[in-house]
Amino acid sequence: MTAVNEPLTTELTDDEIFAAHEGGKLGVGTTASLADPRALSIAYTPGVARVSRAIADDPALAARYTWAHRLVAVVSDGTAVLGLGDIGPRASLPVMEGKAALFKTFGGLDSIPLVLDTTDVDEIVETLVRLRPSFGAVNLEDVAAPRCFELEARLVEALDVPVMHDDQHGTAVVALAALRGANAVLGKRVGDQRVVISGVGAAGVACAKILLAAGVGEVTLVDSRGIVHAGRDGLNPVKAELAEVTNASGLRGGIAEALRGADVFVGVSSSRVEEELIAAMAGDAVVFALSNPDPEVHPEVAGRHAAVVATGRSDFPNQINNVLAFPGIFRGALDAGARRITEGMKLAAADAIAAVAADDLAVDRIVPSALDPRVAPEVAAAVALAARQDGVA
Repeated sequence: MTAVNEPLTTELTDDEIFAAHEGGKLGVGTTASLADPRALSIAYTPGVARVSRAIADDPALAARYTWAHRLVAVVSDGTAVLGLGDIGPRASLPVMEGKAALFKTFGGLDSIPLVLDTTDVDEIVETLVRLRPSFGAVNLEDVAAPRCFELEARLVEALDVPVMHDDQHGTAVVALAALRGANAVLGKRVGDQRVVISGVGAAGVACAKILLAAGVGEVTLVDSRGIVHAGRDGLNPVKAELAEVTNASGLRGGIAEALRGADVFVGVSSSRVEEELIAAMAGDAVVFALSNPDPEVHPEVAGRHAAVVATGRSDFPNQINNVLAFPGIFRGALDAGARRITEGMKLAAADAIAAVAADDLAVDRIVPSALDPRVAPEVAAAVALAARQDGVA
């Protein structure tokens, strides 16, 4: 088995990948004995009728006598799957099964993939509202921007359980944790840094918001049309809102103008960034090239000029992987009985991840390994405490 802090060194083969997925990656296990007639009568009829009658009299008992209150629905419409784009719900199902497996392995939470054959926000909201008795939280996954912003906001208001779009907030939480780790190694403070984010979709928007909440000095957003700034034509409502609180320096132009003298680069788009643009950044720069499978700039190239380099891949050091965040965030939210996931809970999660890495920091170890067993429990405890402090528990 590969050591938890070592990158993957051997190429994956089609044979081993498809063999591992044959028949799916999930199954249903039982927690009650069915070994004899008495056990069967307790777990199913006639015994189960007494439990159903009790819940009918007091619906709150469902939280004690069913799995629903700790079951996470992993929901996707298949419109933004990994780096594959809009491949549809059926093709997204292997990814959602994998997500459910990660919930169980790292968070100890049961989850069910739900891939929906619709991209209509109203229909998705209505479907999940009607299914609400069957689950206790919603992890939105691989829903395309900008529709994902409306969908998440609508579900947060419509449901009385935690809802989080992991492509947005999981990425943002781990990116903030990684920046804290990088700054600890380099002796820098977020309040003194200008961060350039390339890509203003789901992950880019969430990264901007959490970095601003964490007190970063300045954020410059760059999309396919250049720097996002107030007054630019054609901004959607999400970008227009961010334009009012970013780009304090009043920059104009594209990625070249944005990166000149910048302290941090966060890439969450499929665009390419040339070496000379990384070279034009400030001294001891930090580069997070997070696009998968092809980073915006190869880490070896970025490393010629930047002090710290991270990617989203497991075969390079400093993998910024959402699995460091979402199992613990949902576990903590459910442990606390939280009705929603707040900005304070996300900030607490980032701080907890950074704290786990603090004793073993180096330029190539700014976050814990994705397989570090300490991470999810620490994140869960921090998130549960933040939920109580924020009054949502």
